[in-house]
Amino acid sequence: MGTVSGLRTRRYHGLLIVAGDTPASRRLGLAALDPVVTLPSGAVVRLGVHEWSDGAVAPAGHRLLAGFTLIDGVPRWRWRLGDVVVEREIAAVPGRPAIAIVHRLVAGGPVRLTLEALCTWRDVHGERTAEGPPPAVAATADGCVVEGAYRISGPGFTPGGEWFRGVRHRAEDERGLNPAEDLWYAGSFHADLGRPGEIAEVSAWAGGLDDPPPAAGRSVTAARLRNREVVAAAAPADETQATLALAADAFVVRTGTGPDVVAGYPWFGSWSRDTMIAYEGLFLSTNRAAEGRELLRAYAGTLSEGMLANTADTGAVEYNTVDGTLWFLHAIGRHVAVAGDDDLAAELLPLLRDVVTHHLSGTRYGIRADPADGLLRAGAPGAALTWMDARVDGVPVTARAGKPVEVNALWINGLATVMELSARTGIPPGPAERACPQAREGFGRRYPAPGGLLHDVVGGAEGADPVLRPNQLLAWSLPHAPARPDRAVLDRLGAVLLTPLGPRSLAPGERGYSGRHRGTPAERDTAYHTGTVWPWLTGPWVTALRRVGASGEDLLADAEAHLSEHGLGSISETADGDPPHRATGCPFQAWSVAEHLRARRL
Repeated sequence: MGTVSGLRTRRYHGLLIVAGDTPASRRLGLAALDPVVTLPSGAVVRLGVHEWSDGAVAPAGHRLLAGFTLIDGVPRWRWRLGDVVVEREIAAVPGRPAIAIVHRLVAGGPVRLTLEALCTWRDVHGERTAEGPPPAVAATADGCVVEGAYRISGPGFTPGGEWFRGVRHRAEDERGLNPAEDLWYAGSFHADLGRPGEIAEVSAWAGGLDDPPPAAGRSVTAARLRNREVVAAAAPADETQATLALAADAFVVRTGTGPDVVAGYPWFGSWSRDTMIAYEGLFLSTNRAAEGRELLRAYAGTLSEGMLANTADTGAVEYNTVDGTLWFLHAIGRHVAVAGDDDLAAELLPLLRDVVTHHLSGTRYGIRADPADGLLRAGAPGAALTWMDARVDGVPVTARAGKPVEVNALWINGLATVMELSARTGIPPGPAERACPQAREGFGRRYPAPGGLLHDVVGGAEGADPVLRPNQLLAWSLPHAPARPDRAVLDRLGAVLLTPLGPRSLAPGERGYSGRHRGTPAERDTAYHTGTVWPWLTGPWVTALRRVGASGEDLLADAEAHLSEHGLGSISETADGDPPHRATGCPFQAWSVAEHLRARRL
């Protein structure tokens, strides 16, 4: 992960980032490989770029950049130095923690190319400085091994051995975090490129240090071919769908237990709610149902007391969402409907009926269907159980205790899904058949608000909450939605919530509205669900529009420009609620990509 300019603006930026035992554990190894070109005249030109703690940017190789492009998902930089043109390409090696880096002389020459390896070995969420010991570097025949953890291989290696002190990450400064670290100069690689077309190849990898990956040039070619195959398998209808299909591939990973989903890069791991919201877009819209089936079966094994495990980024298993399990029911329903997988339906249906039974009788955090109206209630002191789960100093910002509208839309959708699967498999219906009509009737009676809108929460301590949030979209957009959308109501809601990147999480003018998702961690968490824009909700919005005969194409078209302005080729997690709606959060977010891809397939 890095930037077009080459400047490392985040602590997460680097060339070799090694996955750990969980989707959230990653370590940064090779931070940078700075090119230095010696021209035929003898002039030495540095193409790297770094910012330092005193604000200086040096070297400033970005000023010599002549172009940048993504070709089949593989990035290519081009620098022009008079009549000399040099290109760099970087590709990951699928299936192992390895990176391939190729430099090519395109025009001019001959030149002497030096590649300076700046290294560390640390958790991606932290820093390493010269206050501690330097990374241990052991020379090899073609490079070096750093900390016994990863190896760098290339031509003409010369050992180094000094700290580059005070590297600054400006994006971390903006986030209210420590922006500085020190990098260890492990050494340099050297190659003479005599004529156009000649290349210098460097590889870096972890795990199996005596088992190098294929040569860097072959790895770059293989990466392009694989990316083309990923896109072709998804059968995209246009270039934007092709871009989103390739973006979706980045979130699907394999762990020791099978396929899983990384919720967002650079800092999220695997979260069941995110995975299930993104499921249809990541797996069904890209023709990866076989992988999806494996994932759903694995997740089903985590059910406990009718709740789906929510694996935290710490690696701990927690049961702390009211909606993650309901999204799981939705994902299974969509999988069976799209893939025609009745065998999976028959296999999982007993577990799904058990989910319904536990929700009717009661489970953790006060989650229980109210016998009076059949609606699902949830809440416990200090708990934030819905997707709006941000906390500041342990206190939920939007606790939404009671009966949240999207939770009950999901509850009714889940009950109807279980009934549908029973009908498909011939398995006699269970408690869902009795619970669904009551919940539908209760929803129709409890949620309507003035003007055709829906209350955000009912049954809370302060009664019905008519605050303008986008959560009601799910009541109009799910396959078994409990309410029918109205075009005039959608337009009225859109007038206050919609932005080019999706709906705000709270309407401007509402108490507590925050228009900027910036500042310290506490300031960002406070704004997270109080006005910040969430692109994933564009999917439900477009689905609701389609149900009233509108296309929603204008909403989807706005995202096309975003594909080239933040996380290249992907869609960000969030954006500021206030104009110009600058993207925030993870630059690459699974459910944002998945819901845009799904909506384009409607």
